[in-house]
Amino acid sequence: MKKMQFRNGDNIDAIGLGTWKSDPGEVGQAVEAALEAGYRHIDCAAIYRNEAEVGTALSRVFARGEIRREDVHITSKLWNNAHLKDDVEPALKKTLSDLGLDYLDLYLIHWPVAFRPGLEGFPESEPDFLTPDQAPISETWEAMLAARDQGLTRHVGVSNFSIRKLDRLAASGAEMPEMNQVELHPYLQQDELLAWCREHDVLVTAYSPLGSIDRPEEMKGEDEPSLLENEVIGEIAEKHGASPAQILIAWAVARDTIVIPKSTNPQRIRQNLESAHIQLDATDMDRIRSLDRHYRYIGGNAFRTESGLYGNIFDD
Repeated sequence: MKKMQFRNGDNIDAIGLGTWKSDPGEVGQAVEAALEAGYRHIDCAAIYRNEAEVGTALSRVFARGEIRREDVHITSKLWNNAHLKDDVEPALKKTLSDLGLDYLDLYLIHWPVAFRPGLEGFPESEPDFLTPDQAPISETWEAMLAARDQGLTRHVGVSNFSIRKLDRLAASGAEMPEMNQVELHPYLQQDELLAWCREHDVLVTAYSPLGSIDRPEEMKGEDEPSLLENEVIGEIAEKHGASPAQILIAWAVARDTIVIPKSTNPQRIRQNLESAHIQLDATDMDRIRSLDRHYRYIGGNAFRTESGLYGNIFDD
């Protein structure tokens, strides 16, 4: 398994298990199946509302003694309703309690958008948001660093941050994030963002690498392009005796990004991990490079307001 390295030398497997959209009653079994199959990287978030079940599964696996806590990298994310600096630590401790852990390996600011404290779910109107002046992202980030320094998490980073937002964070003089988790796949290759992150020693994790076809219908657009049914991806898959999903995962790894495909199907979980053995050649990479169409499956519509409070969160 290819590994990526944090600044202090800690390693993280390039392929992990995503848990977004994994239903109650299924996510725990998926985590156990993944760990038994050889995964050592699990990606979670408070807003997925399944961390308690993930925690029960982790406890069962660790209790058997064959896999130790320290062998597994576990990521979680700060939800938007806990961006005020005094709310970060309690939110992290709640995640630790749900997961049954003493520490996380990585904690991320999930979105560069702040909701009013206590809001459950997504905003219904503009008063449900906090402005950047009310909840400065620099203060949220300082609280993330403080949580790391307390030992609650080993590493801290961000998610869904554009170059401009990363530049603003850098301008504050604070230590830079160690990770940026963003939507990344052949239809949205984000070359400029990747280059910026490499220049500043920020690792990148790709979410929705297969096109997130199982997300809620209200999040989907009309006539969405399908990655899994793309002709070029299909031809490369046939060439390597692999599935289209495996090619998409192998492509992400070949670009030195971390990738977190989600599945609750034990067979697909194993197949996704087997993508680590696929070696795409230069011709394959060139053909996939031509597919970029700057298309987002996760458009951030839930964060748009009439006043344009947060503008285009992926560019501003």
